[in-house]
Amino acid sequence: MKRVLPILLAAALLMPCVHAAPADLQLKAPSAILMEKETGTVLYENNPHEKLEPASVTKVMTMLLIMEALDSGRIKGEDMVSVSSYAAGMGGSQVFLEEGEQMSVHEMLKCIAVSSANDAAVAMAEHLAGSESSFVEKMNDRAAQLGMSDTHFSNCTGLPISDHYTSAHDIALMSRQLILHHPDIRTYTTIWMDSIRDGAFGLSNTNRLIRFYSGATGLKTGFTDSALYCLSATAERDGMELIAAVMGAPTSDDRFQAAKTMLDYGFANYSLTTVHPDQALAPVDVLVGKAAQVQPRPERQCRLLLSRDSAGQVTTQITLAPNVEAPVEAGQRLGQMTVLVDGQVRDTVPLVADCSVERLALTDIFSQLLHRLLMAG
Repeated sequence: MKRVLPILLAAALLMPCVHAAPADLQLKAPSAILMEKETGTVLYENNPHEKLEPASVTKVMTMLLIMEALDSGRIKGEDMVSVSSYAAGMGGSQVFLEEGEQMSVHEMLKCIAVSSANDAAVAMAEHLAGSESSFVEKMNDRAAQLGMSDTHFSNCTGLPISDHYTSAHDIALMSRQLILHHPDIRTYTTIWMDSIRDGAFGLSNTNRLIRFYSGATGLKTGFTDSALYCLSATAERDGMELIAAVMGAPTSDDRFQAAKTMLDYGFANYSLTTVHPDQALAPVDVLVGKAAQVQPRPERQCRLLLSRDSAGQVTTQITLAPNVEAPVEAGQRLGQMTVLVDGQVRDTVPLVADCSVERLALTDIFSQLLHRLLMAG
């Protein structure tokens, strides 16, 4: 087995795997970005930090907080939400909720994701935080936690209001958080047409990519006269999901075409590759253990985002300790796998024990020594 010196050029290990693409995609939008979900790598950007109005793309954060509450068990999909007069009077995109009407969290979330319903968004904000203003505080807190430094929210809907802005970069950040950690949001964002109130009110997705773009998974459209046409579009092909954020496009067609152009570019030029060791991992000898050896395994899966022309140039180097003294704990580090692309270090994966090994008792050690002496005689 080939062994290499550990921690060689350790400073190089944190180098980003793919740099922003230099391509000029000729988008009809003043600000846009393309990001890969799993690694968070930016594949294309144009004025990504320009602070602009997001319109209803705001609801990506609203949906994120709802999904976090659902997945943590604080609320359930079947919980009923009561509609206040304030929520019922939101205007703009809506499903015409009436004061006192009750609808499940599941239905409310469907209305937000599919029809961009402002009334449903405010009803959910009040259900989760008591008031929209309290919910908006939570939105801004979450934005700060995610590193969304270009963002300030003033409502949960994206309706025109002062001091409400974000950037394409920050839209990609919150979109990534939503789809990476709460994949069940697809249950709602991939709906093309549906209904509520036992079929009495139809819903139609404002994101036409859901029907017309292969692999589309979401996520949220937005439009106001001041924000113009905005979009966070997500799509997955061959195990790789991309996020295309567009802000300020002059027409609806322009925003969808810009997202499609970025997504096409990403899928044509990049892929996610799962890296395995180039060779079988040999067991490591255990000193004074109840088992003579322990098998190493990668601590985690290694997934690399690669440009298509470098996908076949991935190599690995294995470093393992010659032995380890018992007791050995499952998950104890035994070495590392260094992953290289074109000879450059791209990742290091710890190699750990796949099981525990107890230490021999003194009586066991004595018995072993005595046995060896007798066999030698």
